[in-house]
Amino acid sequence: MHIMEGFLPPFWCALWYLLSLPIVAYGAWKISKLFKEHPEQKLVMAVSGAFIFVLSSLKLPSVTGSSSHPTGTGLSAILFGFSVTSVLATIVLIFQALLLAHGGITTLGADVFSMGIAGPFVGYYAFKLSRKFNLALPLSAFVAAVLADWTTYLVTSLQLALAFPGSGVMQAFTVFAGVFAITQIPIAIAEGILVWMFFDFLLKSRPKLLRQLIGEKDPANPSMN
Repeated sequence: MHIMEGFLPPFWCALWYLLSLPIVAYGAWKISKLFKEHPEQKLVMAVSGAFIFVLSSLKLPSVTGSSSHPTGTGLSAILFGFSVTSVLATIVLIFQALLLAHGGITTLGADVFSMGIAGPFVGYYAFKLSRKFNLALPLSAFVAAVLADWTTYLVTSLQLALAFPGSGVMQAFTVFAGVFAITQIPIAIAEGILVWMFFDFLLKSRPKLLRQLIGEKDPANPSMN
């Protein structure tokens, strides 16, 4: 969910920038380190970024001053973690703000925090926890993608409630989240199914590559990374 240009008061614009910048900077450092150690993963990261761009560009009208759409960040969060995903999301959000009038530069910090940090953070650890409980890879990917998307809309609802509390932050949060839920619940499930299909395809066609990307050992060769 993108918060549109000029919608947030200056204080909140600045605050979300300050919270997002350190994580994005750390993610940029991690990307540089990853490319030096594993240059072959540049293409996979580019595909992950394109996935975010395409899905998050599918804009549906939502709460005044915002919009609903798939986030596409679950895939990148699974493969690279949330800090790297924050960089990819930042690049995507800047392009969308400048070229598609989708989101905005003043609200970029808030959009990055909700879509590029909070959502991927939950998605990444949901995937790790799912795998720890031995859920199948495609199902774990589904859970991660759905929770990343839902977390994004919950954080966006909180951001809007904090900026426009009305008679109370919690009441405003409930209103914003309730309106978002109408579109975002089915959108998140649809995105989860898409990620599920992608992982199922890779697991059947390129299992060694998939396990290498997510940092898991091949059960057929447990001694190999």
